[in-house]
Amino acid sequence: MKKTKTNKLIIPKSIVTVDAQERILFNHAIEIDNGIINRIAPVAEFNLDTFYGEIFRYENFTLVPGFIQTHIHLCQTLFRGLADDLELLDWLQKKIFPFENSHNKESLRISVQLGLNELIAGGTTTIVDMGTLRHQEVIFEELIKSGIRAYAGKCMIDVNDLYPEFFESKEEGIESSYQFAKEFHNKTNGKIKYAFAPRFVLSCTEKLLIETKEMMKDFPGSFFHTHASENKKEFEVVKQMHGKPNVEYFDSIGILDDRTVLAHCIHLETEEYKSLKKRNVRVSHCPSSNLKLGSGIANIPYMLKNGISVSLGADGAPCNNSLSIFKEMHLAAMIHKPIHGPTSMDAKTVFKLATIDGARALHMQNEIGSIEVGKKADLVLLNLEKSDQTLHGNEDSIYSKIVYSSNKDCVKNVFINGELVTADGICTLYDEQKLMSDGKEELRKLIGRV
Repeated sequence: MKKTKTNKLIIPKSIVTVDAQERILFNHAIEIDNGIINRIAPVAEFNLDTFYGEIFRYENFTLVPGFIQTHIHLCQTLFRGLADDLELLDWLQKKIFPFENSHNKESLRISVQLGLNELIAGGTTTIVDMGTLRHQEVIFEELIKSGIRAYAGKCMIDVNDLYPEFFESKEEGIESSYQFAKEFHNKTNGKIKYAFAPRFVLSCTEKLLIETKEMMKDFPGSFFHTHASENKKEFEVVKQMHGKPNVEYFDSIGILDDRTVLAHCIHLETEEYKSLKKRNVRVSHCPSSNLKLGSGIANIPYMLKNGISVSLGADGAPCNNSLSIFKEMHLAAMIHKPIHGPTSMDAKTVFKLATIDGARALHMQNEIGSIEVGKKADLVLLNLEKSDQTLHGNEDSIYSKIVYSSNKDCVKNVFINGELVTADGICTLYDEQKLMSDGKEELRKLIGRV
């Protein structure tokens, strides 16, 4: 193969491949060309003296696949810390809907930039984002500029008893979503794809939900992304409205299939688990959000045992004050143990939820989620040689270090599509001090508009 300046060679201490054999490689290097991994081999097999391209030597660092988060709200990052200690429906009514309703293009842009800066610096390279009601084009513009891999879509709300000012007609929602999908689905060589995003049952008419699902037929590869059974009050109201709980209701109107991402799925009845399995629905587990809002704990061990697709998401910054995949992995491993036993969510299982299982959830397992020849070079270098981590050096300890002992400060470098986007823990795409300064100013203005 002809070598070009696009070639890169990464030489780490170890490589957590997450391939079918779950190999952890030592003394190996990865060659990247035009954003694709084209060779993985022992370092000794490469002639470093004649290699034409960039060589990255990380002899003390561990290389892992880029992390995947399947439920994010970038539009809410600016509201971090302004909606603490509330349950979901009050949180929406008193804080989040009023704030989202007051976004203009400038405040939305800085919110998205703040979120992307945090996510990318923390090792997340692929997201599923639920946008907001207005100015969705701003979110797409920033996603494209950042280079992150994303499914994203405008939030759809055609009824809102919680905050009546924040809604639009079904016709407006359908038409604008269709036009956004037409413009942005498969944008930037497929890095950006569309995820139609009705907010949740309480803010969507049945006609909106059904017509949105129908609309997806015009956009092969798109997703249906919504919330389900997050909160007990929500669960009760949905059952009163439709005579059946969330997941059963979705199933009855033809919403559920393998291109449906349901965030949360905490309060489910027995038959609903069967529907999730039968329809091959993708569940996004958001443990930190579920804990902070007091929503409950989803029965993830049961879902995994029964072959239901599960991946991880941080949700929005105001419902957990963080977009860290490390926090989500740590909590996903910890919160289920008192209920299901200490072996119920082991470190390797949880790490896979954040990588290859996230890729499978999005039908992208042949492109991302593991480190293998032919896949996209979405890669994260971690410093696992720290005094606050286990000093034990066997292979199993790597998963333990990542899930139980690591945080975003362990992230050294991040590559998306082979491009270096985080260096020495700092996202190179933004000036963080300027982000903070601009964010404070836009937040001041936004609060004044509420």
